[in-house]
Amino acid sequence: MDQKYFFAEQEPHPSSQQHVFEHLSHLQHLNTQNILNAFRQRQETSFTPLHQGQLTSATADDWVEYVTDLGQRTLLFWDTLRQRGDNTLAHERAGYPLLLKFEHKTLMAGTDLPRPVNYSLLRILPGPEQTIDNNRRPVIIIDPRGGHGSGIGGFKQDSEIGESLRAGHPTYFIAFSHAPQPGQTLADIAKAQAHFIEIVSALHPASAKPILIGNCQAGWALMGIAAARPELPGLVIINGAPLSYWAGVNGRNPMRYAGGLLGGAWMTRLGSDLGNGRFDGTWLVSNFENLDPANTYWGKYYHLFREIDSEALRFLDFERWWGSPTLLNGEEIEMIVDDLFIGNHLSGGPGSKSIGFDLKQIEVPVVVFCSYGDNITSPQQALDWISDVYPTDLALRSAGRTIVYLQHASIGHLGIFVSGKVARREHRELLGAVEAINTLAAGLYELLIDDLPDSSGSDSAQYSVRFEPRRIADIHGDKGSTRDDDREFALVDRASEINSTLYEWFVRPWMRQAINEPTAELMRKAQPFHQQQVVWSSLNPALWWLVGTADQVRSDRRPAHKDNPLLAWQELFSNQTQDALNAYRDLRDAAQELCFYSVYGGLSALTGAHPPA
Repeated sequence: MDQKYFFAEQEPHPSSQQHVFEHLSHLQHLNTQNILNAFRQRQETSFTPLHQGQLTSATADDWVEYVTDLGQRTLLFWDTLRQRGDNTLAHERAGYPLLLKFEHKTLMAGTDLPRPVNYSLLRILPGPEQTIDNNRRPVIIIDPRGGHGSGIGGFKQDSEIGESLRAGHPTYFIAFSHAPQPGQTLADIAKAQAHFIEIVSALHPASAKPILIGNCQAGWALMGIAAARPELPGLVIINGAPLSYWAGVNGRNPMRYAGGLLGGAWMTRLGSDLGNGRFDGTWLVSNFENLDPANTYWGKYYHLFREIDSEALRFLDFERWWGSPTLLNGEEIEMIVDDLFIGNHLSGGPGSKSIGFDLKQIEVPVVVFCSYGDNITSPQQALDWISDVYPTDLALRSAGRTIVYLQHASIGHLGIFVSGKVARREHRELLGAVEAINTLAAGLYELLIDDLPDSSGSDSAQYSVRFEPRRIADIHGDKGSTRDDDREFALVDRASEINSTLYEWFVRPWMRQAINEPTAELMRKAQPFHQQQVVWSSLNPALWWLVGTADQVRSDRRPAHKDNPLLAWQELFSNQTQDALNAYRDLRDAAQELCFYSVYGGLSALTGAHPPA
């Protein structure tokens, strides 16, 4: 995949109203070209069966076979949705237990600490055929708390936990429970996790310092721990973790505009107050789903419907984890949004404020895994912190620091953590390269994984790993980093501070008087994300007949033959539906980008095109 496409040159920054209009005209042209090119590519793919003559007329027998198959698949699809709803309700009644596929025992619960937190340290127990070498580096995987339920690092066998056990490492997991402890803050969590790391190190005095793996939110939190306590880690691996929140490319990365379009962090405070001091992670999950409406509202359900005989269990496993969002204290989410998503205070870039630690203090090698297909954490957001902290190659080498990055061509955000294919390739090879990484000279490297031809006749794919020296400029592509957008995003930060202050003065006191816990719980239950699962559950009396009917269908299943032409017509209809939803997404994202730069670009011109102090 062409890096130039993602690290495109930004338009020279507007310094006057005239230049603002020129910049907006450029954005309009860029987005128009992106929309038309994407539409043309999707249509070419959708109509390939037609051009190849696969969409032929159907006989009466084809119709009978297809209608029978369609009716059976529909009933089984409905029953799978019912099972999903039942699973979610059962998970809730059980107190939201941790969803791990691996046997484990709790070494320490965060509720026992002087400052209680809802995190726990778990020891993952190996399977009967797995051998663990206690002299090897222990691996600690930190679960990301970004709204969804706990267990992303090991809710199936092919996962980060599975690969760590396979490699023979003593494996630990830092998990969290559904609800935070009263008064819990991000600082409390960081201290608890640092204490957990100390416990693991004490359990393995003969081995080297542990490998710490942080996914998404846990990645940037882990970087803070490694900076504040540089003596703890032996190696830091962060996967899909956004550390440079303002970074991105025009025509791409629409999520970074959300804070500015919503007027800043005041809505986060509103969400916390509506939850009686606790923020419902369902809103974060819903925001993620809204980025890709084609998959959310059609694609994942159509895939289940089309492959109902083989996909039901995989779908239910994923939805059992994805369908039970957690809660965050208001103080936690407000700090995350204020200081990280809107304030961009983590990486310490130009004009950025400090949040109490310096990433230069990290002493061990850092590995960054990102993907071009990630619509949550773009490669720019995952990598630009490197040039923020070390502006030149000389600065990086003089500091004696080693940074390695690995880029995937297409996998999405969740796929970085949950894809079995990624676990068997990228995560497996990363763990296998740990000792090699620790012997690298100071500098920046790209880790490349090459597929090897299979000469053994086995089913296991073989790979080779190599490290290519890179320059700081390489992470930005050929055009370099322009930093033009920082002016607009700095204005977003200022507007957010003003709006949040007004909210706290004039709205929050009334909200806190009006909302109590029963009211907050009622609003959480009424959220559409939850209601869709309740409606499709056994609580719905209209579905009383579904269980027995679905059992009869399974015993008399008659799928259509693969060469039935009506299946090709069905696929065409599905592709056209997804294409329409993707076109809507592209138009929506383009409109949001133009709106963002119209507002904040204009304000930037009025302030003389200088970042606010």
